[in-house]
Amino acid sequence: MDQEPRVEPVESGPVALPHGSWPSPIRIDDLVGDVVRLSEPWIDGDDVYWIESRPAEAGRSVLVRHGADGSTADVTPPPFNVRTRVHEYGGGAYVAAGGTVVFSNMADGRLYRLDPGDADPQPITPDGAFRYADLRFDPGRRRFLAIREDHTMVDKDPWAAIVAVPLDGEHPPRVLYEGPDFLAAPRPSPDGGRLAWLEWDHPDMPWDASRLRVAPVGDDGSLGPSDLAAGGLDESIAQPEWSPDGVLHFVSDRTGWWNLYRLLDGPRLDALTPMDAEFADPAWVFDRSSYGFLPDGSIAAVGRARGRDRLFYVTPESIVGEVEAPYTEIGTLRVGPRTVVADVGTPTEPQMVVALEPATLATSGVLRHASSLALDPALVSVAEAITFPTAGGRVAHALYYRPRNPDYAGPDGELPPLVVRSHGGPTSNATNWLELSYQYLTSRGIAVVDVDYGGSTGYGREYRHELDGNWGVVDVDDCVGAARYLVDRGDVDAERLAIEGGSAGGYTTLAALAFRDTFSAGISLFGVADLEMLARQTHKFEARYTDRLVGPYPEAAELYRDRSPINFLDHIDSPVLVLQGLDDRVVTPTNAEALVAGLAANGIPHAYIAFEGEGHGFRGQAAQRRTLEARLAFLGAVFGFTPADELEPLEVVGLEAWLSERRGVAIG
Repeated sequence: MDQEPRVEPVESGPVALPHGSWPSPIRIDDLVGDVVRLSEPWIDGDDVYWIESRPAEAGRSVLVRHGADGSTADVTPPPFNVRTRVHEYGGGAYVAAGGTVVFSNMADGRLYRLDPGDADPQPITPDGAFRYADLRFDPGRRRFLAIREDHTMVDKDPWAAIVAVPLDGEHPPRVLYEGPDFLAAPRPSPDGGRLAWLEWDHPDMPWDASRLRVAPVGDDGSLGPSDLAAGGLDESIAQPEWSPDGVLHFVSDRTGWWNLYRLLDGPRLDALTPMDAEFADPAWVFDRSSYGFLPDGSIAAVGRARGRDRLFYVTPESIVGEVEAPYTEIGTLRVGPRTVVADVGTPTEPQMVVALEPATLATSGVLRHASSLALDPALVSVAEAITFPTAGGRVAHALYYRPRNPDYAGPDGELPPLVVRSHGGPTSNATNWLELSYQYLTSRGIAVVDVDYGGSTGYGREYRHELDGNWGVVDVDDCVGAARYLVDRGDVDAERLAIEGGSAGGYTTLAALAFRDTFSAGISLFGVADLEMLARQTHKFEARYTDRLVGPYPEAAELYRDRSPINFLDHIDSPVLVLQGLDDRVVTPTNAEALVAGLAANGIPHAYIAFEGEGHGFRGQAAQRRTLEARLAFLGAVFGFTPADELEPLEVVGLEAWLSERRGVAIG
């Protein structure tokens, strides 16, 4: 547990203490105690819903309703967990219509119905190895539409289908469409006469190539022959939605940027946001929403440009322009007849769900904060957006967080250690909001840089595809480039550079340690060490992802081996902290276990912590707490500072001998 600071500041100025050892009012309890993760806002009449993932309840996802009277209450009782694992990453886990809620329960994968006034949800899909996501109400037929994954076929990939789920639950779901490897976004038109959806096939990912199809819906609820509305090879389609007057809208990257279009008669595509901004993001999860239709016929939309999200007001005739807003990160945006809601963040405030005025898109209220923590602005390190040169004459982007604590400063002549953060995906992006785990470090005197390496989203399709065939090269070059840029600028200590990342970011971390000599410490959270193992063992959604990032497997098996850090652990000469969930089905524990065995065999200092009950990303309070403590203890042990916090001991096997060798001290 954290203790009160051992050194009290004085009014004469900041106290000089080594970087990393500064006492901070930001405690671990502030990061894992009264903190939730907010997602999937939804509007049903005058009610607003969202999901809260609660570390204090072992990461259980709870559906919450905010009523028109201002009251907020949980909708789903324990032990229900409103999550789905379609594509393993889920999303689109519930829908609300007329006060009735239908949601996916994580434990059994079934859909449950909860009517107003009822306390006990009732199942409406049969028991079995099925998963459901991306739900929509089809009111004229009293049914819900969903994407279903069928896992009943032993030794075969799960089978995708668009299904109709009767609201009464008395009949099994009816398959409306199947065939493609992947399906998403079943969207009925306002009159119920047409259905739009997205589909794609191996080896493509939805952000590389996908198709938008539309079919008529018959009187019996079945689908007629479908037409291709947009998409195909080298075009990614996202977020199809019908306007209230029945015009199909969607996002396409046909120009190199994910822009908003509408499909007019002819058919003719009308570009509504022709600009260098991304109005969608990679569809790792279902039911993302970056735009919606306002009562006056215009559109509220979110576009990402220059390292942050921006709010736009769009009409069919022209883009009215960017709306001034404090939010630098906007997750899902929903538009209703009387309000607009979104989960958002700013550089100085934790994530929150806000309501916006439809006429102006000005904030009308905060419905929920992810954390009750109120930080002194003088303590908050606001990110500096940097663009820097990297290998091959390219440039890359990052967000740099300086150490910041008004009560403490480093000794004269001492530069701070740096943690280079490599995000996952690898198509994700650095997040420009108040990330408390970064503030936990910066307030203790440790610098952080969150790198948008080539392959990241937010800079157009060309930048996103810089990683094609170059995973483990371009991303590593750019993380190295960010560190060297900050060293050359005089911001950080060249001898105390660490790199960390989770999942794909964990792969970049391990590759940087194995194939470069820049970093003297690494932290891998459920990171990929063996690309061949990943290609052979991962789930269906990502089974062919590495075809584009590395090459077709097994044809390019030699390249996979050459890019796999597990085969070059003798090249690593820096301590490594390995963190792994034992229920991870994306990067399985065998990957981490092989990595740790190899580190031990090569005499590389390391620590390994495995978490029971945790999957791909740590949701429970105990795992989050231990991760934060272990990271700080690890950095202190490797970089030679003593944290002011009382931390659970961390054994780094072989560290003492490694430190002695670096200091030139013989081991007796």
